[in-house]
Amino acid sequence: MAVTTRLTWLHENILQNHFGGKRLSLLYKGSVHGFCSGDLLDRCCNQGPTLTVIYGEHHIIGAYAEDSYQERKSASIILFALQETKISEWKLGLCTPERLFCYDNIQYNSTTNFQIELRNRKVIMGSKTTEDLGLVQNCTISIQDCEVFRCEDLLDERKIKGATELRKSLLSALRTYEPYGSLVPQIRILLLGPVGAGKSSFFNSVRSVFQGHVTHQALVGTNRTGISEKYRTYSIRDGKDGKYLPFILCDSLGLGEKEGGLCRDDILYILNGNIRDRYQFNPMESIKLGHRDYIDSPSLKDRIHCVAFVFDTNSVEHFSSQMIVKIKRLRRELINAGVVHVALLTHVDSMDLITKGDLIEIDRCVPLRSKLEEFQRKLGFALSDVSVVSNYSSEWELDPVKDVLILSALRRMLWAADDFLEDLPLEEEGIKERKLSSVHKEEN
Repeated sequence: MAVTTRLTWLHENILQNHFGGKRLSLLYKGSVHGFCSGDLLDRCCNQGPTLTVIYGEHHIIGAYAEDSYQERKSASIILFALQETKISEWKLGLCTPERLFCYDNIQYNSTTNFQIELRNRKVIMGSKTTEDLGLVQNCTISIQDCEVFRCEDLLDERKIKGATELRKSLLSALRTYEPYGSLVPQIRILLLGPVGAGKSSFFNSVRSVFQGHVTHQALVGTNRTGISEKYRTYSIRDGKDGKYLPFILCDSLGLGEKEGGLCRDDILYILNGNIRDRYQFNPMESIKLGHRDYIDSPSLKDRIHCVAFVFDTNSVEHFSSQMIVKIKRLRRELINAGVVHVALLTHVDSMDLITKGDLIEIDRCVPLRSKLEEFQRKLGFALSDVSVVSNYSSEWELDPVKDVLILSALRRMLWAADDFLEDLPLEEEGIKERKLSSVHKEEN
């Protein structure tokens, strides 16, 4: 039976982040292996940096050893106390493992300041240490359990290699992708979302991955104002061979809360392929028939084949009732028009307590899972239709972990577009276009 830690996910991530982004591997657990300092040292010496966690009745305290415990050799020790979500520390300095864990009955003295007596199930510390750790003035703490972890980098060489190989596989699949039935030469994906959600940044990130270096072709604005005021259709050249990739990302004006932002009629015209690249949006009214940027008779290749709603992950709990109503209404219109749509959550790396290690195992990330469930409750998207990414913003170099999230999200959009095309035989194209037109007439 596997030995598991008593730490909650939250406390484990707090400790991981506090001590430099470490992965914790359990080496010793007193309630399983016995409360004996000899057994502890047998399991924990020569293991590299370690973290000892003591569970008291009201406290979680412990010691971080920056170097391996070795017999009779001093290691640099940092003491810590974890109270709810706050952590405090105090540098104990150099100390041998025998003295720290009271091996061979080495007795506590005033110069030690801190000692873990496993046999007697208690921790003794000086009043100054207690005060510096922000604990109640009680110099002795009863041990309910004791755990020792080996501390390793969250992204070790093996995981980085795995991410790099997955990135290579995704790049190959997307470069050789062909739209369903070869009905169109390129898939058109429309990015829709509130101002500042990360639509333009997602395009820049996709282009960066395929170019092989960070680029910023599309201007990026602030969370308040945004930048996109024109309808842009971005074809991306592959940095490997210079050929255009089999998809086009379409960027537009952000969705506003009430007035302003992208007009609903303009969205319908975009979906139907009636609007040309670089059309200047007017937030107060939609494009008029006869406008120089209006396409009278768009073909299937001009239409939108997949819509990706883009949201800032950190804004989910702050969605206004107006925005929720607007998104739900748009989703109903897309469903009525037969247009497949997915969701993209950006800025996942800026969530509280998210580490780079979480990005490589994103499906196991507890706070993200709760965020996705809240997003599903509010807007009704199936979890299988939601992707998360960390866009490139201020970075100078590409990161294989970020690239995997970006490419996986793009692949999901292309799969959704294939579903749209598969459900749209050529002989039914006219029916589908009339359906979009009827929706537009109902709005008028």
